[in-house]
Amino acid sequence: MPHVTVARAGTLPVYQVGGKSFVFFRTPRPDAFDPETGERYDDVIVLWVASVGDKLALVQDEASPFFSTPHFDGHPSVLLRGSRVSEVDRDEIVELVQDAWLAQASRRRAETWLREHALPDTS
Repeated sequence: MPHVTVARAGTLPVYQVGGKSFVFFRTPRPDAFDPETGERYDDVIVLWVASVGDKLALVQDEASPFFSTPHFDGHPSVLLRGSRVSEVDRDEIVELVQDAWLAQASRRRAETWLREHALPDTS
C-alpha cells in the first residue's frame, strides 16, 4: 500500500498511513488471554476495519480466528492472533489490510488508490 510508514511501539511494528495506524502488533495485555491458562497472548495483531458493523461480521462466529475484547468495544478494529493467521485465506488477509489502509488513509489517497485499482468492466 502506498504512503505506508512503519513506526515502532518498543520493538513491535505499527503500520501507518498519514500518521494513522491501520495494522499493529500488541504487547501482551490483560484483556487478551488464554481462557484455560490465563496466560496473556503475546501475538495479537490489531487490524482497523471500516465500521463496527464490519467488525461484528468478523467476530460473531466463535470459530473465526478474529476476536475482540471489552477494551475494543465500540472501536472499529478486530484482533487476530499471529498463531491463527494460517486459518485466514490469503485473499481475505489482503482484503483486510487494504480495507484497514483505506479506513485510515486520507480521502484523496483512498480515492486515488481505488481509482488505480478499479476492477475492469467485464460487460
